[in-house]
Amino acid sequence: MKSNSAEQKEKPLQWWQLSLLGVACTIGTGFFLGSSIAINMAGPSVIFSYILAAIGTYFVYEALAKLMINDPQKGSFRTYAKHAYGRWAGFSSGWVYFLSELLIIGSQMTALSIFSRFWFPNIPLWVFATIYSVLGLLVILMGPSGFDRVENLLAVLKIAAILMFIILALLALFGVLGAGDGDAFRIPRTYDTVFPNGLTGLLPSLIYGFYGYAGIEIMGLLAVRLKDMKEAPKSGKVMLLLLAIIYVSSIGLALLMVSWDRFTTEKSPFVTALNQYDLAFVPHVFNAVFIIAGFSTMVASLFAIIRILVTLAEDRDAPEILSKRVKKDIALPAMALTTGGITISIILALIMPGRIYEYITTAAGLMLLYNWFFILGSYGRIIKLTLMSNIKRILGFTLVFLGVFGTVFHQTSRPGFFVSLGFILIIGIVTLIMKHFWDKTNGDDNGPSSLFTKIKQ
Repeated sequence: MKSNSAEQKEKPLQWWQLSLLGVACTIGTGFFLGSSIAINMAGPSVIFSYILAAIGTYFVYEALAKLMINDPQKGSFRTYAKHAYGRWAGFSSGWVYFLSELLIIGSQMTALSIFSRFWFPNIPLWVFATIYSVLGLLVILMGPSGFDRVENLLAVLKIAAILMFIILALLALFGVLGAGDGDAFRIPRTYDTVFPNGLTGLLPSLIYGFYGYAGIEIMGLLAVRLKDMKEAPKSGKVMLLLLAIIYVSSIGLALLMVSWDRFTTEKSPFVTALNQYDLAFVPHVFNAVFIIAGFSTMVASLFAIIRILVTLAEDRDAPEILSKRVKKDIALPAMALTTGGITISIILALIMPGRIYEYITTAAGLMLLYNWFFILGSYGRIIKLTLMSNIKRILGFTLVFLGVFGTVFHQTSRPGFFVSLGFILIIGIVTLIMKHFWDKTNGDDNGPSSLFTKIKQ
């Protein structure tokens, strides 16, 4: 029954509003900074990574959108996993998503704090992390309309920053900004110049292409608010097409301006490309953009994991108290648990050796993609597919698998891949333990009872 649910009171969305919110939830530091790591791995062939990732992401989103059209559910992908495979799938999918996003939020908070020290070097990192945490929670407390307004504004600012870079790059291309370095504007024409590190350079960079589009799960959670659910696929198609054009054109221009081997993993490729020109405002503008992008995706992640936590509790796959709401339909217990988890994540980010925490957050990013396998699998089990739909589903599986498997080919991402398998193993063991209690208390794994209910009783 949804008659008393807060979701019914949320303002309905037009398809283009969902597209804009999707852009807001997607463009983050994973693109502004992660693209430099991808360039370092693949060279100019990184363009193919972002194109292939866009195609693969669309196949996954299309599957999710059609599941939403068939049966709108506020639990989105985890609810469909439960319907398709049983309670174990909904439980594990929800908790994998919650844990991975929690770790990613912690890393985003730390990154935001480091960016802020660019202007205020004497202020401790924990002060900034606390400020951004409070601001993010305040946006969530503003409700759906406040969330929409903030995210739409930040989406416009992020797109404007990328367009600013594209305009500056074109001005540089035509010599308006003065003479650049001598190696600029050389278009790669041979296999060795396009694929300087071969396919073993392209494959590990593919994961950063997928990171650039990660956020479709949040669109799935928001799509339940669409005025016309049948327009959900159009929202995703427009969003991903817009992002693909922006990503490919901006990275392509950066590669024309500077030789690929001069990009470093410490700097955004856009800052590196413009450093050769006397533009004093560039570092400050892009530092502000990094903060806007990181804060925007952080707030979107906060919204998503609180929503997932509430639906887990409503399905009795989490303590029932987490589904409770207080004034203005605020899921205060779920917010409190999330705040505690974020605090622990931030502390881990500050005290752990950098490399180890990097492996953990890489693993968290991979775990988001593991949920995409659930989406594609659920799509095939719940909906009767046409031949073309099944082909797209298989291609989606293949591209996402290549993105995940490609991480084993590079020393930067390889440890994160094995750490992600460790996380999956732990959640799998917990799920098996829970399944034992489900079977014991209800006879099967699809009933309403759970260990959490049993403990309460």
